[in-house]
Amino acid sequence: MKLPRLGSLWMLVAGLFFAIMGVLVKIGAQKFSSAELVFYRSFISLIFVYSMIRYQGWSIKTPLLGKQVLRSVLGFTSLLLFFYAISHLPLATAITLNYTSPLFMATAIPFMLHEKPRRILILAILIGFTGVVLLLKPSLHMEELIAGSLGLLSGAMAGVIYVHVTQLGRAGEPDWRTVFYFTLISSIGGALWMLLHSFHTVTWQDMPVLVGIGVSSTIAQLAMTRAYRTGTPLVVGSLAYSTVVLSSLFGIAIWHETLSPDRWLAVGLIILSGIISIRSNPRQTKI
Repeated sequence: MKLPRLGSLWMLVAGLFFAIMGVLVKIGAQKFSSAELVFYRSFISLIFVYSMIRYQGWSIKTPLLGKQVLRSVLGFTSLLLFFYAISHLPLATAITLNYTSPLFMATAIPFMLHEKPRRILILAILIGFTGVVLLLKPSLHMEELIAGSLGLLSGAMAGVIYVHVTQLGRAGEPDWRTVFYFTLISSIGGALWMLLHSFHTVTWQDMPVLVGIGVSSTIAQLAMTRAYRTGTPLVVGSLAYSTVVLSSLFGIAIWHETLSPDRWLAVGLIILSGIISIRSNPRQTKI
């Protein structure tokens, strides 16, 4: 097996820990707001990553500070929207909407790399759009429609972010440095956002959930960043759908969530659209 494909398999590790993070975020959302969860998730992750950097004697100085900040700001915004969707939608629905990101990534790459998109990509976009509409169709309450729209927007932004992560990796930026700047910006943004809302007192009983969110997200971010740096971006995007399946299983097992046949069909269509999009793009240059 070629190295890029081996590198892509890191996304399976990321998918597992992103699913675990989603479960913990949903549990934490029973008490904390989305802004609070983003802050605690980012700050705990920042402490973890920075401790690792200091222990290893690595440098956080980068010649690509502007790109790192841009990636981090987009990532923070996408994360906030994602956590809001998890808090207000069934876990499988929120995760699926966020994981439309490979579809958006596959759509963006031809234009960002000045490559002519293939016709089959248009079909994939239509299938994905049909899946999203079908997924949100049963939602009659305005709050759920808003949450669904924001969840979809988080997926669109994530698709662009993953292209940035790939570019940073190709430019020689190590995984930990990219994750460091992301957690730093997200911690600052989360803290500022939290000041605009009333926040809840953290007790010792809350610590396992909050620390779990931080640790699982850190492992997931490091694994995902390595996958995009050492693997083939569109293959990584395909493997990202493992999170959708795992999150659906967690939702059924823990909260006994049930999706209607229409919503299961929608999940399938979105996954299918992502797979078609990935296969429709020309092979990428090895990293």
